[in-house]
Amino acid sequence: MDIQRYMTGLGKNARAASRELARANTGTKNSALFAIADSIIASQARLIEENSKDLEAGKAGGLDDALLDRLMLNEERIQGMAEGLRQIAALADPVGEITGLNYRPSGIQVGKMRVPLGVIGIIYESRPNVTADAAGLCLKAGNAAILRGGSEAAHSNNAIATCIKSGLSKANLPSTAVQVIEVTDRAAVGELITMPQYVDVIVPRGGKSLIERISAEATVPVIKHLHGICHVYIHEKADISKAIRIAFNAKTHRYGVCNAMETLLADAAIAGRVLPQLAEQYRKEGVELRGCRKTRELIGGIKAATEEDWDTEYLAPILSIRIVAGLDEALEHLHNHSSGHTDAIVTEDLGAARRFLSEVDSSSVMVNASTRFADGFEYGLGAEIGISTDKIHARGPVGLEGLTSQKFIVIGDGHVRE
Repeated sequence: MDIQRYMTGLGKNARAASRELARANTGTKNSALFAIADSIIASQARLIEENSKDLEAGKAGGLDDALLDRLMLNEERIQGMAEGLRQIAALADPVGEITGLNYRPSGIQVGKMRVPLGVIGIIYESRPNVTADAAGLCLKAGNAAILRGGSEAAHSNNAIATCIKSGLSKANLPSTAVQVIEVTDRAAVGELITMPQYVDVIVPRGGKSLIERISAEATVPVIKHLHGICHVYIHEKADISKAIRIAFNAKTHRYGVCNAMETLLADAAIAGRVLPQLAEQYRKEGVELRGCRKTRELIGGIKAATEEDWDTEYLAPILSIRIVAGLDEALEHLHNHSSGHTDAIVTEDLGAARRFLSEVDSSSVMVNASTRFADGFEYGLGAEIGISTDKIHARGPVGLEGLTSQKFIVIGDGHVRE
């Protein structure tokens, strides 16, 4: 197959579809979302059957447990995909929203209108639910989408793509509004990220190596986060029961996700009361603990944490623990080691909480809550297309608004510039 020709065809189709989507009204877009959700539910048995092929191939190919977990579709996750689409339909449509319309001394009115980005290319690994999430968000925001899932989820993604095409057809929208790249050749990704004439934004979702490659090679703007080294910091004035619940949940709720805690920080003044209890709970869950010298003196039988550990996203049942002297040392650790994704403090001290909120430079900063809440669905954005740790355009969970831009609009009545 001529990959360049194939990808150019997808790009041309997506660009044409994006113009139709940009003028589609909210009711039409919502009808498509509901129709896609209904098709997914109706196709549940087939989705599970196709997913089982991917799981079997993944096990045979040596995928680890974290990746297999991301790859798996079951009844609950399929219901979640459909619910995510319905929630997107229930959200306010950002397209066409006009803000800041004011009169200027000249008599003209100047404001901003929210508009679609155009064509969005999304590259992701393992998680087939991203196919539905990405399609839904792009569609509601008036964008066409070109989706490139990992080869390990090919059967699942193609089955979901069939559901998406069915829903688009029922709403009389072009089937090319969402296109799943069917070839597994890596050259297709190289073409997708270097087609600025057809693609307006690239969103990579996957491992560090994938995102590093996309960031280095793309000639199209990229919305991304490189890795999720998330922290929970237990301040000396924390409520012990809250601290234990939050730190346990942040690590063990799910391991293979970017908002799972990878490093636990605890003030020396409270460490003796909270860390032994947490260590016991972690061990029952099979979590491997690695600690600084003070942590190992307090909790026996754990590995020494190295400098590399503080900068590692495990995506596995492994946790690094460090005891710090206080808030200043905790903030210094975050400055040096946080990936800018999500960091949380547990404290009853309002002053400490305010300092943490203002001084921690992450896309999500939390007080007395698990890092697992750093998610578009939990934030009320509907399903998210990804999380951005960049500081321009979109930051944090990227929902509908993050998939739009703004343009200036000027309204006059025969005005000319004097």
